[in-house]
Amino acid sequence: MSDDLTANGILLHYNEADEASRLRQGWFQLEQARTRELILRHLPPAPATIIDAGGGAGAYACWLASNRYEVHLFDPVLKHVDQARAASRQQPAHPLASAEVGDARHLPQAEASADAVLLLGPLYHLVERPDRIACLREAHRVLRPGGLVWGAAISRFASLLDSLSSGFFDEPEFAPILARDLNDGQHRNPTSNLTYFTDAFFHRPGELSRDFLAAGFKVEELVAIEGPGWLARDFDRLWNDPAQRDRLLAAVRKVEREPSVLGASAHIMAIGRK
Repeated sequence: MSDDLTANGILLHYNEADEASRLRQGWFQLEQARTRELILRHLPPAPATIIDAGGGAGAYACWLASNRYEVHLFDPVLKHVDQARAASRQQPAHPLASAEVGDARHLPQAEASADAVLLLGPLYHLVERPDRIACLREAHRVLRPGGLVWGAAISRFASLLDSLSSGFFDEPEFAPILARDLNDGQHRNPTSNLTYFTDAFFHRPGELSRDFLAAGFKVEELVAIEGPGWLARDFDRLWNDPAQRDRLLAAVRKVEREPSVLGASAHIMAIGRK
């Protein structure tokens, strides 16, 4: 990370938060379902080599390995790497190819050795643009010609919408956090409240595209991951009803590229081709 205090804050956050279970709860289930859908939309058939840089506890890496891909996971948080290794052991027929502590800006893979790279966390936890560009250029380096990168960003307006829908907009200690988010996208949480997340950069949609272009990628798609679906009232009831879940996913797909909706999504995804 560009700032030691930021890096330490992020590590402390993830040592306290349970990232391994997050995607199985609440509207994060929509994030996971849509992210998988967007990966599969472009991913070449197995076998192919995938690098999951900033892969957390292995939610996507292990899923891809179970589908016969060769997946190498890297994450700066040792706890996450240990969790990913444990999850890999639970699928002995299709384990991860590797899971190591690592930095998305400095991958050990050789040039042009991977078919796909996932960056589903680094582009918001690298709070300075030169670091984000370095991360994307490293993905470009390790990809074969025609290879793809998936990059997730948090929307500039995510904390405003989350605080309004979840009921913490009026908390005094959150007010300066939100003010800075809206001013320059630099999210800082000096409190111990995990609800306020940790240090990050929140993108406008156009900023994410420009980062990809600056690293030498052609942008294949720029889409909303959750769209407005994460704001659904009584989300769990809708998600647990198969018919309503399908309706929700269909509605999110319908507006995934709508420029006026992109910023209302909690996360935005850019898919780039080398």
